[in-house]
Amino acid sequence: MKYSALSLAWNALSGHTRWKPAWRDPAPRPQYDVVICGGGGHGLATAHYLAKVHGLTRIAVLEKGWIGSGNAGRNTTIIRSNYLLPENEPFYEWSMKLWEGLEQDLNYNAMVSQRGVLNLYHSDAQRDAYARRGNAMRLNGADAELLDEAAVRRMLPFLDYENARFPIQGGLLQRRGGTARHDAVVWGYARAADGRGVDIIQNCEVTSIRTRNGRVEGVETTRGFIAAEKVGLALAGSTSLVASSAGLRLPIESHVLQAFVSEGIKPFIDTVVTYGAGHFYISQSDKGGLVFGGDIDGYNSYAQRGGLPIIEDVCEAGMALMPRIGRVRLLRLWGGIMDMSMDGSPIIDTTPVKGLYLNTGWNYGGFKATPASGWCFAHLIATGAPHWTARGYRLDRFATGYVADEKGVGAQPNLH
Repeated sequence: MKYSALSLAWNALSGHTRWKPAWRDPAPRPQYDVVICGGGGHGLATAHYLAKVHGLTRIAVLEKGWIGSGNAGRNTTIIRSNYLLPENEPFYEWSMKLWEGLEQDLNYNAMVSQRGVLNLYHSDAQRDAYARRGNAMRLNGADAELLDEAAVRRMLPFLDYENARFPIQGGLLQRRGGTARHDAVVWGYARAADGRGVDIIQNCEVTSIRTRNGRVEGVETTRGFIAAEKVGLALAGSTSLVASSAGLRLPIESHVLQAFVSEGIKPFIDTVVTYGAGHFYISQSDKGGLVFGGDIDGYNSYAQRGGLPIIEDVCEAGMALMPRIGRVRLLRLWGGIMDMSMDGSPIIDTTPVKGLYLNTGWNYGGFKATPASGWCFAHLIATGAPHWTARGYRLDRFATGYVADEKGVGAQPNLH
């Protein structure tokens, strides 16, 4: 069923009793051409583009829980392409362009809101670094504006300009950045992929990968063995566990990243703001809640929950930026499992096991990369060659030294 104003009116006449499920709930077949492990945004986007762009139909997406139960439903919804390095900026700008046409492509309201992303700077050195980043963005076709303090004051008069520990001197603005509804994105991709014949199998956890003579044969799951010619891993923080069953030791660590939302308040922030002196980012949802986050919990973990020290740290950063939110009550928090790579950039590549493909290492940037990640991973699986925007995301870069260290902090995943 195509969603439209006409279909909405027609179903309203019947009391909305004729709507069909957004996607099927099929039993797994014994064999597929391609099996995607992980039913988050990246896995579902991969399946969608494999079917739409490359014409493959015998595809299964395996999800251990329900669609939207992982990181896809546990993030702060920000989309942007304000990167510096040539390995990153073309990829994220391609993702930004896909975001701009996503709702028409999927025939689904993903609530993409290009309200702008503003990165504040607090020193001359940081201003120069942001100017360099903005120039790199513009060289790759992205939009970027360097604002001085007066321009930021006009845009966000409620920030603390007078008594802040780190005085605000200006910011780097990407007007095309913004937010999207995280749940709607995975639901939209699931519905679109299902409409093209992809089997989306929920409550089907992948327990191991079966290989023979250096080639993948399929996957063992809680619902039995499923054979496949090609297997793609898009498992976020669980990637290293499943990959180890195929003899792979990956250069990633799993950390918890917490996100927070406040009670609903009147319209307050009409853009996304990040705090350059620390690590804090905030926006306001359509329901009125302030959605914000900060650093990962420093310890390794596979638990979807966080610790109190990070809660205190994030709230302190928020208060330093805008003291007036101090009386707003925190409504809830949640944690996602980040797959933190050694240089802070992702991995989209083949593996030493023939027929096994890897999509991991998304660090903080997984949600905004969803469309391009799916597009590039589908291209890799279908053609065997990397998409031109993802050529810097090779697995062997950690052995050759061609790393993509966007923050320049070295091989310390907790600092990325």
